[in-house]
Amino acid sequence: MTDDKTILRTTCPRDCYDACGIAVIKRGERIVKVVGDPEHPVSRGALCGKCAIAYNGVLRDANARLTQPLRRSGAKGEGKFEPVSWDTALGVIAENLNSILAQQGPASIWHTHYTGTCSIIAGGFPMRFFNRLGASEVDPDSICNAAGHRALEYMYGTSYTGFDPRSIKDAACVMLWGINPSASAPHAHKHWFKEAKAFRIVVDPVRHATAEAADLYLQVRPGTDSALAFTMLHVMQRDGLIDRKFLDAHSIGWSDVEPLLPPCTPQWGEAQTGVPSADIERAAQIFAKGPSLLWLGQGLQRQPLGGNVMRAAALLSAASGNIAKPGAGFYYLNGSGRKGIDGEYLDGGALRRVPAKSVSHMDLCGTLEDPAAARALFCWNINIAASNPDQARLRRALSRDDLFTVVIDLFQTDTADFADIVLPAASFLEFDDIVSSYFNLTLSAQNKVTETMGEALPNQEIFRRLAAAMSFTEPELFESDKSLLANLAAQARVEGGFDALAKAGTVDLWKQPVVQFAKLEFPTPSGKIEIASARAEADGHPRTPLPVIDDKPADGNLRLLSPASAWLMNSSYGNDPTVGERMGADIVVLHPKDARARNIGEGAAVRVGNALGELRLTAKIDDMVPEGVALTWKSRWPKQQPGRANVNFLNPGRKADMGGSTAVHSIEVTVTPA
Repeated sequence: MTDDKTILRTTCPRDCYDACGIAVIKRGERIVKVVGDPEHPVSRGALCGKCAIAYNGVLRDANARLTQPLRRSGAKGEGKFEPVSWDTALGVIAENLNSILAQQGPASIWHTHYTGTCSIIAGGFPMRFFNRLGASEVDPDSICNAAGHRALEYMYGTSYTGFDPRSIKDAACVMLWGINPSASAPHAHKHWFKEAKAFRIVVDPVRHATAEAADLYLQVRPGTDSALAFTMLHVMQRDGLIDRKFLDAHSIGWSDVEPLLPPCTPQWGEAQTGVPSADIERAAQIFAKGPSLLWLGQGLQRQPLGGNVMRAAALLSAASGNIAKPGAGFYYLNGSGRKGIDGEYLDGGALRRVPAKSVSHMDLCGTLEDPAAARALFCWNINIAASNPDQARLRRALSRDDLFTVVIDLFQTDTADFADIVLPAASFLEFDDIVSSYFNLTLSAQNKVTETMGEALPNQEIFRRLAAAMSFTEPELFESDKSLLANLAAQARVEGGFDALAKAGTVDLWKQPVVQFAKLEFPTPSGKIEIASARAEADGHPRTPLPVIDDKPADGNLRLLSPASAWLMNSSYGNDPTVGERMGADIVVLHPKDARARNIGEGAAVRVGNALGELRLTAKIDDMVPEGVALTWKSRWPKQQPGRANVNFLNPGRKADMGGSTAVHSIEVTVTPA
């Protein structure tokens, strides 16, 4: 019977630590429901709330999806388009690119991308086209986590080799700092963290669900994390918990840091951070005795001194000797390169014929405003008109008639409204790929479970066609999915290749937990942990981490935090009606004392604003945030909000101290009754 029930397995490729296994239930060719794979060790039969809604909602809604190429027929930003054929769309793109190449060269052609999908081929293969073209790139990590990457590279030589999450079975303590798995890694929160037998410490300004599940919660004031780390180091030094033998053998620069510790007493730490001194002491003692795991969140470094914060916090693992033994280590990300994936092969770096050029997302407005610097813009796997800073200014830059803009997406996003050409992308249910979790040391198959919707195409096929339209001839630009999948599986040493991976769903590349830096070899110039870094100093940073904190907000201002929402995946799912219902009104959370000082009551309409503009939000009064802090959540689609604005209209694009990275958690605002 054509209506027989079948169950097909695939993997969620979203920007999430979980990389859940998915079971797709079909009757004939029709998908009935998308659920969590009951046999998958992460999902255990259940998807998170947002994915469960979106994968059974907007992702499979033909009326919501882009299903054919579009050409602009109205003003930029107006969202008026007419359907065209693929040949016409590609011809328009090729004609414009060739004209720009002839007039100004490839450096004036920009592309920006990030984590709209984290599957390996769809996320990496398009780079081959842009490398061959010689285009300039907006640094992807500058919108998210570049400061943390740079800081850990200075100290440990890499930010992509973290602890193996399975090693929690050997840990006596696990400390999460500046990370909220309940929103950004729901299954890690539900299973890995809440089921851990280790003593659980959470450090975060926001008392979220993961903080509430902790054995010890340290509600640190934003911008004071380095002071907290140095106070913990002071306690460890005072109590004889510094592993001097480890530091002498495997690090350089401890002697530069140790003289900074005596003033950093628990009483000083409490005054700086707002965390009770007894809690700081307890956290330091439990963590130092170990074995301990330290999860450094990406939210932690989105502040003015974010790089210094990461160096200070990461120093705790080295100073206590919680490195290179079972149940110990730190984590920021686990990269695909660690699993054998060759990034140079995937990206086609050898195709580039001109020097690479890049800017930070914090500098994107200025770049796009200058016709001499930018004549074309490609946006793929990203929605900059929702996620980037200084949105009013960005909208004006995107409105330039002489900025030829191409957007590749599944939906008509705010960014797509500014495009000259919109190309429809396939969803992850519609093509084969590989997913490399950036938490677990696993590799998973993204199996095709249904045909593409309308004329939509996977990213890699779109860029093959673009390469052909440009008359490029290099074989790498046309490598087939079958070849790519076979090569990537071989690089990761998956027995049986992609076919075996597709059948297994997910494989652990190492059968036993991997000890981080087991050989005590670090990819730094010295081969040791560089607590004092000559490279950092040469780049204009302090030689060591320092016990310094951010300036307090100006009188009357609050520091605005805008972390990830439990209902959105960056800006993905923002157009799902059910997700919108679950999110409800856009709120701002205020501490009771801050609310009383401003005569603001629960549920009141308020203005949240600064020099860039203002938002109308609804007040929620709760001590889940410290005094002096306002909290809202990022990534709503501006065009679905009152005033067509989200929180990034208040973000001036301030940079962190390292990597040209965002300091979005440093925004200052006033909050007044509306």
